[in-house]
Amino acid sequence: MKSAVENLNPTRVRLTVEVPFEELKDSLDAAYKKINQQVTVKGFRKGKIPARIIDQRFGRGAVLEEAVNDALPKFYTEAVNEAELNVLGQPEVDITELKDGETLNFTAEVDVRPTIEIPDYSGIEVEVDAVEVADEDVEKAVEELRERFASTSPVERAAQDGDVVTIDLEAKVDGEVLEDGVASDVSYTIGSGELLDGIDEAVKGLEAGGEATFASELKGGSAAGKEAEVTVKVTQVAARELPELDDDFAQLASEFDTLDELKADSRKRLENMKQYDQATQAQERVLEKLLELVEVPVPEKLLEDEINTRKHNLEHHQLGQMGLDLAKYLEIQGKTEEEFDAETKEAAIKGIKTQFVLDELVNKEKLNVNQEELTEHLMRRAASSGMSPDQFAQAVVEGGQVPMLVGEVARGKALAVVVEASTVKDTNGEVVDLDDEEDETESATEVVAEATDGDEASAEASEEKPEA
Repeated sequence: MKSAVENLNPTRVRLTVEVPFEELKDSLDAAYKKINQQVTVKGFRKGKIPARIIDQRFGRGAVLEEAVNDALPKFYTEAVNEAELNVLGQPEVDITELKDGETLNFTAEVDVRPTIEIPDYSGIEVEVDAVEVADEDVEKAVEELRERFASTSPVERAAQDGDVVTIDLEAKVDGEVLEDGVASDVSYTIGSGELLDGIDEAVKGLEAGGEATFASELKGGSAAGKEAEVTVKVTQVAARELPELDDDFAQLASEFDTLDELKADSRKRLENMKQYDQATQAQERVLEKLLELVEVPVPEKLLEDEINTRKHNLEHHQLGQMGLDLAKYLEIQGKTEEEFDAETKEAAIKGIKTQFVLDELVNKEKLNVNQEELTEHLMRRAASSGMSPDQFAQAVVEGGQVPMLVGEVARGKALAVVVEASTVKDTNGEVVDLDDEEDETESATEVVAEATDGDEASAEASEEKPEA
């Protein structure tokens, strides 16, 4: 077999392959054997039909077609390996010549990973928000904790903001009560915004036994997005009572003995959260600067597939779970379809570039992922998916997604290397020391996973088998 490579552009090549006919012998034998098992000829036992009879009865062309379909993947893979190509996705194969007993010639056009030169990134400088926790932030955190320990007691008066009401609901669309539009004994805190639009105004001023009707657009269920006439009946009004902010509350709500200790711990927690957010912000901005430094051509077919993948995931998974379609989503977002398409394309380009650049850094810096790092990432992904670690791990293995997770961790480590070499200052002009290597890698991995969301399916460098 002989092969040659022609570079069509920085991300696409054409392979020209010439195969001497004798190299098709094994595939021809396999083709005759396969056809032998599929057909019957009077006078011959099944599986014992001579090749010349098969040629006479069914045509030599059918045998050649079967043999070529069997042989193409092997010859294509050999040509790819010989040229040391890093291919992406399915090739477009064209059989240019097939002479029985002489030769098989074909071409294969396929996308390849572009050659990327990583420049010196040590000069990258970014600015992030300073870590500042005001007294008001601490007071708000303690107040939120206090709200969680509030108690309720029934009152004989009209409902008002902050009260907890027990209600019955009935929703009608076009005068018909919906099958899933009836609910009883629903507990609702007035002003929380957790139910239907307009319900706060409807129940305020009602006492137990009172009812009201209002119009509201349904957010979910069988009539999601439709205007409904909702009847609400209040069966109980209860006032919320907050505990006193004192040492007794600190002992009730935490492991601390005094309110001052509780507030000090709240301040520390807020500082840790802001530091994590600061690290994430640094990584996002360093990644943006890095991508600006590197010229990354994007394969057109890969970009098209990635855009389609992102749209499919949004429409059929994320929006479907919320009972929305794309049109309603765009209406809520206040975007036109053209704006949505432009944003999706921009995000897809960034995702592909991020993957290409960080993969090149992984190779350049010779970064590896150990079992402990992979397990930690798997645990975090499981938690964010709402699955148990065992369930998530099983789904990952069955779906063949282990390489995807390994890639995310490796790219996170690559980004962490760049962040470490960069200069990060806060808005006060102070140099930020992101010295917790483990936390930095974790948050960097999350930043990379978000940037490349959806890219793995289409951008994973794999040698796909061609179809003749």
